[in-house]
Amino acid sequence: MQQPIDIEALCAERGLRITEQRRIIARVLSNSSDHPDVEKLHQRAVEIDAGISIATVYRTVRLFEEAGILDRHDFGDGRSRYEAAPEAHHDHMIDVESGKVIEFVDPELEALQRQIAERLGFRLVDHRMELYGVKLDRGSSPPEE
Repeated sequence: MQQPIDIEALCAERGLRITEQRRIIARVLSNSSDHPDVEKLHQRAVEIDAGISIATVYRTVRLFEEAGILDRHDFGDGRSRYEAAPEAHHDHMIDVESGKVIEFVDPELEALQRQIAERLGFRLVDHRMELYGVKLDRGSSPPEE
């Protein structure tokens, strides 16, 4: 798993005005090890500042996404989920029963995707992969990175 990204610092780098409520939302996002939706972000933010409205969280997330600070994902559960725009590429495995999202990197898979693009006459410039599954063995946990 990648190191936490300092969203507050990215806001400063990109010249975004950072209010105290935006600062709190940025910190909550930076400290999230999951891929929270707006409602979960709001729950976490109001634990710090009860005056943060859900509308403020929606506006802030949209602003951060437009600035290229956040990536939005739809993992098939009907909710937009967010993560700091990663510095390094990774893919996602989604447990359809629990909703847990596992980030992974597989060099062989990356090479295969480039080969497929080339075979089809393209140079791969970007991609997003999301795998959906159910655990084979309910008693085991996925490997920790």
